[in-house]
Amino acid sequence: VQLQASGGGTVQAGGSLRLSCATSGIDFSLDSVGWYRRTSGQQRDWVASITSAGTTSYDSSVKGRFTASRDNTKNTLFLQMNNLRPEDTGVYYCNGFPHRDYWGRGTQVTVSS
Repeated sequence: VQLQASGGGTVQAGGSLRLSCATSGIDFSLDSVGWYRRTSGQQRDWVASITSAGTTSYDSSVKGRFTASRDNTKNTLFLQMNNLRPEDTGVYYCNGFPHRDYWGRGTQVTVSS
């Protein structure tokens, strides 16, 4: 299984980033997948998810600002993040939804005020 998130960086509050996640070893086109983030603690919190049919769900803290999408032909998951806030700072991961035990590489997002 490979889950590699990328696209993070440092932006000012109000800025945007687009995260990508390349996957392999899972039946991507049939599975629901999600984005998670780890902020100050060790726990990874759910941020957004998208079903195989493209139905999305979001945590209330990001709803209206983040948009999850997927490209089943490339087994890739995306997260468009707009109007970023300092509290969005953290390491972002992708995984199945519900998540599996294995966590791949995350990508750091830092939002300065």
